[in-house]
Amino acid sequence: MKIKSKILIIAGSDSSGGAGVQADIKTITSLGSYAMTAITALTAQNTKGVMSIVNVDPSEVSKQIEYTCKDIKPDAIKIGMLHSSKVIKAVCKSLNKIRAKNIILDPVMVSTSKVKLINDSAIKALKNKMIKKVELITPNIPEAEILSELKINSIEDMIFAGKKLIKIGAKNVLLKGGHLRKTNICDIFISKNKIKIFKNRKLKTKNSHGTGCSLSSAIATYYSCGKTLNRSCELAIKYVNHAIRTGPNFGKGNGPINHLTSISIDKKFL
Repeated sequence: MKIKSKILIIAGSDSSGGAGVQADIKTITSLGSYAMTAITALTAQNTKGVMSIVNVDPSEVSKQIEYTCKDIKPDAIKIGMLHSSKVIKAVCKSLNKIRAKNIILDPVMVSTSKVKLINDSAIKALKNKMIKKVELITPNIPEAEILSELKINSIEDMIFAGKKLIKIGAKNVLLKGGHLRKTNICDIFISKNKIKIFKNRKLKTKNSHGTGCSLSSAIATYYSCGKTLNRSCELAIKYVNHAIRTGPNFGKGNGPINHLTSISIDKKFL
């Protein structure tokens, strides 16, 4: 298999390997592209929760982005955990310097174990500075509620919140519906002139750690290869759903998904 494209990941690290940069690298690699990284934070965590977070200095985050891209220019950029307003400002400045395009933002704010990963000033900077720079944001319902300042209890609420995010400055929104108590999951793609609902049956599992990270990285990968944003979302959702369905069942808590679901090993390597 030839490498199809190059993706820069700007996100935090997950020591357990299920989410964050580790999940991003696995997703991008398994879909046939080349992953580069700029680490924004180090976390000590496992499937049961986050023990600690150590933030990387904003200047070091900028150096990682700019020095990497000076040598290998990315075809797309995936942004995950940005823990402070200073880091967000530094990343925005670096994105301007490298003239970045095809940016997918997963606005990570709260971990699956409900630990808050971002402060209020960072949320403000995300809304005022970052959202306008990216091609797509992929919030889940709690994140969309924070960004839109609206309560979401239904599909109609999701669409209304998504439209508000467009008014705030987002170009496109994929609002993930996994937190609604329904038999089916509805993920909704919203732009200024289009609404597309992706409906899938909700899978009963405790192993969904890193699904948001993996989804946004999959979207970035498909998009970097020339697929439309809408089609990239559709294919990424299929990839993540299959990765959940074939999960390895590791850990005592909310375990990882199977990022290798898309890979078929050639016999000569077995």
